[in-house]
Amino acid sequence: MFYRVKYIVMETIAAISTPQGVGGISVIRLSGKEAKKVASKVFSCYGDVSFKDIEPRKMYLGTFKAENFTEKCMTVYFKAPNSYTGEDVIEFQCHGGTVIANGILTALINNGATLAGPGEFTKRAFINGKLSLDEAEGVMDMINAESESEVRAGYNLLNGSLSKEILELQNNLTKMLAKIEVVLDYPENDYEDQTCDEVEKVLLESKQKIENLIKTSDTGMLIKNGSKVLILGKPNVGKSSLLNAILNYDRAIVTNIKGTTRDILEESYVYNGVKFVLTDTAGVHESSDIVEKIGIDRAKQAINYADVILVVLDSSEKLEQEDKQILELVKNKKTILVLNKSDKQNKLDLSGYNFEYKFNVSALNKTGIENLKQSIYDLVIDKNIISSNLLITSKRHLQALKKAVSCINDALNSLKIGNTLDVVSIDIKNVWFALGEITGNSNNESIITEIFSSFCVGK
Repeated sequence: MFYRVKYIVMETIAAISTPQGVGGISVIRLSGKEAKKVASKVFSCYGDVSFKDIEPRKMYLGTFKAENFTEKCMTVYFKAPNSYTGEDVIEFQCHGGTVIANGILTALINNGATLAGPGEFTKRAFINGKLSLDEAEGVMDMINAESESEVRAGYNLLNGSLSKEILELQNNLTKMLAKIEVVLDYPENDYEDQTCDEVEKVLLESKQKIENLIKTSDTGMLIKNGSKVLILGKPNVGKSSLLNAILNYDRAIVTNIKGTTRDILEESYVYNGVKFVLTDTAGVHESSDIVEKIGIDRAKQAINYADVILVVLDSSEKLEQEDKQILELVKNKKTILVLNKSDKQNKLDLSGYNFEYKFNVSALNKTGIENLKQSIYDLVIDKNIISSNLLITSKRHLQALKKAVSCINDALNSLKIGNTLDVVSIDIKNVWFALGEITGNSNNESIITEIFSSFCVGK
């Protein structure tokens, strides 16, 4: 069981749960003790069925009487506690459109419901023990997913993969704390040395498990936020043409005039189920044009934030000083040399430059592009980690795990210098609470409020 904050749900809430706009169906959701009472005032079932006698989990066709119109729609009732929120929930499925959906919502509010706040349905699911906090975050991750890998990571959170790991860790710590209490209560048994050895073993095992989770965070963050791929090079080497070729449509303007691209241009694509954020930049060279110089400075700054850099060189020309300066800028960065214009005679001499990843491409003819995309994927994504059922994709989760490791180190150090078990137990409790911040077990209301405030209304 998850520990929940003290929270008394008094009001029955209502909201539109589907996007606003024209569509086939809109869904309006009610949740709370008075949901059935509110709905019965505005909805009548067809036939001889009375609304008070409707059965849970069955769809009923009927009429909804709003203030200025009547709608023919469907309704379904989920009886507490077997519902998403753990409360009585009623959903109306009406014809899509802003007027009808808003009219139904207004009628529900006029008959006793209260407009739901952002994420309030999912917050009630958390409070009523239907979801842990990390599972609730998984709901939002799935809603916001822009790639298949984000959906998988969100689903694993929602499915409780992380909370199961955290609860197992907390249970082991709880057993150890209980054992410490027994030793402290019965000092005459003289089990302290033996218990210290057991405590150390449990702490080391817990630390290893947590660190294994932390190791997944680099790949997890790339999956959630998208891997940043920077295109860098001097003017007219084909940077914008390369961006268009990777995206497979003309996103950037391409001309043979130097300085056509003056600012950063971002666009994303999905490869092997992972999102990549591709950034085209101004050609790096000496320029007296004030606007162009700003674009060049931004290109150089973007190097610090890129996960991988594509340095584009014109293979039909000899290496120039501007190329050499760019190669110096990306030293010690994850870099792929893209030797563009492979459809022309190669005049490029890269003697003295030791770059592991080099690809001949023709952005104009779109040859070599698939191999390049695969190389980008291989360079930034750990295949062993991405195949795992559990990835750390949240900075909040990562911070909590790092905090837990720090507290474990404090406890181990406390044991090493010979502190008594009652002192060590303080650090162990801190580990427990740090882990509890992930699932919501630690009763941190400020964290809970911040998380649900980022949800959409109706979820």
